[in-house]
Amino acid sequence: MAYIRWTITILFWAVVAAFLHYTLPQTDIVRITDTYEKRQDFTNLNQYFWASPETEQQAASASRDVFFIQTFDTDGKPVIFRNEDTGWGWPPYFKFDTANLQARASDLISKSHEANPTWVAIRHYGWRNEFISIYPNAVSLKAVEGPDVRIIPWTTIIVLIILAVLVLSIRSRWKHFKSRRIDPVFDNDEDHMRAIDTYSSGLPARLRRWWRGKGA
Repeated sequence: MAYIRWTITILFWAVVAAFLHYTLPQTDIVRITDTYEKRQDFTNLNQYFWASPETEQQAASASRDVFFIQTFDTDGKPVIFRNEDTGWGWPPYFKFDTANLQARASDLISKSHEANPTWVAIRHYGWRNEFISIYPNAVSLKAVEGPDVRIIPWTTIIVLIILAVLVLSIRSRWKHFKSRRIDPVFDNDEDHMRAIDTYSSGLPARLRRWWRGKGA
């Protein structure tokens, strides 16, 4: 049972960690090389990693046009972002300015041959996976002084602190409730079972004494 309990616990926290890693904002320092619009096909495997048709004010379909921002990071690795509204849905970024963001990204394009390219901090959420064709969603962007600028993820830090406080508070309340309400019940049950065991262990001797008395 201990192995099963630990397995369930590890799986639970792994799912929580994956959910937070996908949802919480991250920031990449990149140079933008192109912006474009592409017809994107959706499958049952990847449709949950894209904005819903309601958010995009389109009828549900297997494909639609999506904005993309093509970039390269400081190591020269290509990083592609999608640019979709989140609307009032999840994650709660309340993003409605997809067109404006695409225009700003186009204005900050830098070519690879430029001596001093424009470096941009793109705030985003989500994952990139080539196998199922999913991309992180750009939420905001701004020009920065250079590729080595330091961005402190205050939003992520604050959210994680709040979640940690909530988890510790719930754990404390549960332990208090367990010690006051649940443990006494089990203790009483153990006392009853111990009394029953004691009574049962002495029952044969009592039966023998009763039988002898009847025989006399």
